[in-house]
Amino acid sequence: MTEFTESFQNDLAQLMRWRRDVRSFRTDTVDEALLSECLDAFLMAPSVGLSEPWRLIRIHSAAARTAAFENYRTANADALAGYAGEKAAHYSKLKLSGMTDAPVQFAIYCDETTPKGHGLGAGTMPEMRRYSVVGAINLFWLAARARGLGVGWVSILDPEQLNRDLEVPQNWSLVAYLCVGYPQAMSDTPELETVGWEARRQELPLETR
Repeated sequence: MTEFTESFQNDLAQLMRWRRDVRSFRTDTVDEALLSECLDAFLMAPSVGLSEPWRLIRIHSAAARTAAFENYRTANADALAGYAGEKAAHYSKLKLSGMTDAPVQFAIYCDETTPKGHGLGAGTMPEMRRYSVVGAINLFWLAARARGLGVGWVSILDPEQLNRDLEVPQNWSLVAYLCVGYPQAMSDTPELETVGWEARRQELPLETR
């Protein structure tokens, strides 16, 4: 196995440190060749049984974007209603989506019944297919960040409504809604930590049994 230089290892650590969940994007167009380079990360990603269950839908039309954003607005209002007092006030000030500005947006799905891979490794843990999609997304995220792009994961959505709006097959399950573009600003500190919503762990919760 190839051993990488200490300089590369440091650069990789920096890349992971600066991989942030972006919510504020510039509206600049993303070059299609550059975007394609980032998406190629999916082709290198590991997957259970080599099933490659990820399915990508680019949210491009005005109708699709409007439907997705209205989905988010409704879900966000419902989420706000679940908080009270100081947390509710704090939540209402959070920017939790870059959907109005991000020039590129994807809905990432898992094909739960893909014949590829012949079910290897997914018999007792079928959720491994979705975990494989998450792993592929992370590689894409790092590839995008290395090229100066930011990625934001929007999880405040009604998956079933989005499925209907996008008319996806019934055997597909939503894993992520991603906003992609050039960030307005970058920081190596999670935004939710910066605004005081939560703090990042300083020690790994590792146990030995």
